Amino acid sequence: MLTTTMKHTSRRTFLKGSLAGAASLSLPRSTWARPIGANELVQMAVIGGGSQGGGHFADSVAQRHGAVAVAVCDVDTVSLDRHKAVAAKSNLNVKTYQDYRKLLEDKDVDAVVIATPNHTHSLIAIAAIQAGKHVYVEKPVSHNIHEGRLLAEHAKKHPELIVQHGMQRRSDDGWLQIKEFLKRGSIGKPIVSRGFCYKKRESIGKCGTPIQPPPSVDYSLWCGPREMEPIMRRKLHYDWHWQWPWGNGDIGNQGPHQLDVARWLIDDPKACPERVISIGGRFGYDDDATTANTQIAYYDFKPIPVIFEVRGLPAKDMNFGGRMPFYKGNVQVGNVIECEGGYVAEGKAYDNDNKEVAKFSKNDGPGHRKYFFDAIKGGKFDFEHGALTGHLSSALAHMANHSYRLGGITPQDEIKARIKDNALFTETFERMLTHLKDNKLEGDLSKVVIGPMLTLDPATEKFTGDFADKANALDMEVYRKEFSLPPV
Repeated sequence: MLTTTMKHTSRRTFLKGSLAGAASLSLPRSTWARPIGANELVQMAVIGGGSQGGGHFADSVAQRHGAVAVAVCDVDTVSLDRHKAVAAKSNLNVKTYQDYRKLLEDKDVDAVVIATPNHTHSLIAIAAIQAGKHVYVEKPVSHNIHEGRLLAEHAKKHPELIVQHGMQRRSDDGWLQIKEFLKRGSIGKPIVSRGFCYKKRESIGKCGTPIQPPPSVDYSLWCGPREMEPIMRRKLHYDWHWQWPWGNGDIGNQGPHQLDVARWLIDDPKACPERVISIGGRFGYDDDATTANTQIAYYDFKPIPVIFEVRGLPAKDMNFGGRMPFYKGNVQVGNVIECEGGYVAEGKAYDNDNKEVAKFSKNDGPGHRKYFFDAIKGGKFDFEHGALTGHLSSALAHMANHSYRLGGITPQDEIKARIKDNALFTETFERMLTHLKDNKLEGDLSKVVIGPMLTLDPATEKFTGDFADKANALDMEVYRKEFSLPPV
């Protein structure tokens, strides 16, 4: 039996299902996840050999966390050769694949770690579930709300498989200490849960004419579900984060880590909020990117809203060699929850006079990878590490981006008038304007985009009301037939 454990009383959702019974209903016998003993190494494969995937691969080559690498998959043969050489130094002969579909046919692979570009996360994860593999999928687990929900439903259908997201802070007990501290009312009732990504993002430049993919890359496989558009960025790898067909900007790159904690601190709602609005723009330079480098979003959770902020520009004077801005408690990338009598900023609590009143043993969850392999071998799995949690936290980024993309450049006085009844978001917007002024970007103040306040039905995860048709169309995207999403 696969059971879901509850570390604390707040962890109340669990899954149950017979391994043999569940598998026999949906998977051919040849693809059953094999039983793995407590002292046995999980045979794992990494799909996507970039920096994040490389870290996973190195751990499994070193046989850390109870797993050993048996295969690696990447659309770039240069990456495959590099990883094969790394494994060889440890006397491991790993198999290499360019096509993830071929890897998923490999019966020697028990589990896959997916660290590909965002637009293929859900697609590959669902295919892996259907192939009977345990799945660890990096954040964001999806490129849109629709496919994230499909992933969650496929995972639910196969409780014999472990499907874990890559938001490591869920394995950090320091945040549980913080939740208990807040629950006791130590600094009063919570007012707002905030997340921050103040992270340096310089221009990716303009290539002028399309670049050719390297000969080592299967570009059709790289594009996957997206059309094979000309490459309009100097670097094929990584800079896709800042173009909509493949990436989700920093709110969908770094953001899911902090959006996840922001949700967690307000009792981990099991549905998306009903309303979202986002403001921002790409300021300070003109390049091939299409996502915002400065963005704020307001999520109308009840009774405690969530606000997220992205700042890719430095603290002042467009000096990328200088420091980045920060919020209360010197937070740049992290979380702050503000209460009536003070606030918690990452691992410390303060009163309203900014005096430290408590400290927590926060470590950002270094055991998150180990938890995955332990769950495979032990059959115990915490709901908070699962596909649904990963989907809901990723969906927040997508909701905000849909609002932003459906917005238009609007004079700042008009923006202030539109949000004047929301004191928390107004204050956040004022600080964003000050940030732009600190970078001597007064001219860009006329280029600020405000999106509509979108309304979502949490039960169906479809937008309703004004802009619903356009928002739902954005979310569904277009999938090439060869890479279409299978229904549940």
